[in-house]
Amino acid sequence: MISIAAPEMDHEEKQRVQEVLDSGMLADGPEVREFEREFADFCDTDHGVATSNGTTALHTALEALDIGDGDKVVTSPFSFVASANAIRLAGAEPIFADIEPETFNLDPNAVEEIVRERDVDAILAVHLYGLPADLSALQDIANDYDLAFVEDAAQAHGAEYDGQTVGSFGDVGCFSFYPTKNMTTGEGGMITTDREDVAEKAASFANHGRSADGGYEHIRLGHNYRLTSVAAAIGRAQLEKLPEYVEARRANASLLDRALANVNVTTPTEPDDRTHAYHQYTIRADDRDGLAEFLEDAGVGTGIYYPTPIHEQPAYSHVECGAPVAERLADEVLSLPVHPGLSTADVETITQAMLDYEAHR
Repeated sequence: MISIAAPEMDHEEKQRVQEVLDSGMLADGPEVREFEREFADFCDTDHGVATSNGTTALHTALEALDIGDGDKVVTSPFSFVASANAIRLAGAEPIFADIEPETFNLDPNAVEEIVRERDVDAILAVHLYGLPADLSALQDIANDYDLAFVEDAAQAHGAEYDGQTVGSFGDVGCFSFYPTKNMTTGEGGMITTDREDVAEKAASFANHGRSADGGYEHIRLGHNYRLTSVAAAIGRAQLEKLPEYVEARRANASLLDRALANVNVTTPTEPDDRTHAYHQYTIRADDRDGLAEFLEDAGVGTGIYYPTPIHEQPAYSHVECGAPVAERLADEVLSLPVHPGLSTADVETITQAMLDYEAHR
């Protein structure tokens, strides 16, 4: 079976982890500081703050922006539930705007309609599947209405908008290093920002509200959201390979684009001003479930991200939302393998299975 994801670890990661183990400094420490600096440099931001996972990165970022009780944050209903959960964990209320059918990302027109009519405090834009949202339009809305602007870049490591790396727009960017992501630390997260005040608050909140001197003075409420040195060691090795990983994903996506041109599915879009990082290669199909079953029988793993919009989840049954585009796409999306571990033969197997499906429709 060709898997939908295949994390790659080799001797560089093992060597770096062994060095940390030998040092005895396993928890937060110099290795984490180096990872923060290197990742911030990669995103061309002034600061990086590591956290224990992508959800804690989002929660910490919102806390650092003073988003909390009574505040409202516009975000996408078509994402992993963590995007909205982080808003609620901070004490704020998520308000869902519908998405664009071509990009799967927030529709700026839908966002602005909400912002005009309601008292909103922030926008949390998700770069779904590795494609940047319309950052120019969304940032203009944030600026015009004096809103905080957060990038959920959990799936978009290495993606670009107008040649600028995601995570460097607005107030903060948030990344996840879950094993299936474009790079991994096993579990981990990162906040990127140019704002020194936000970086200081985030680092404090992720470390039980401690002051910057690292002593036992706790100046605010916080959590233990720290990243371990073992995870940071893996992340530093993975970050060096990230451009290569993204290039391989893009090459595989290009092969799939060409092969599926004559198959009755909608392949991913890449607007001229954006560089897709292809965390997922997500198509739209009328008979999504039938196609997934056909591909499984052909030895091709697939994934559905996501079968239920967030506002239709039981935990969000109290939220009023009209998002017809998101609801329709939830029934149509199917992700095909695109990861760097695919061989040429794997890509040929995937494309042949898709052609066979079309022939048997």
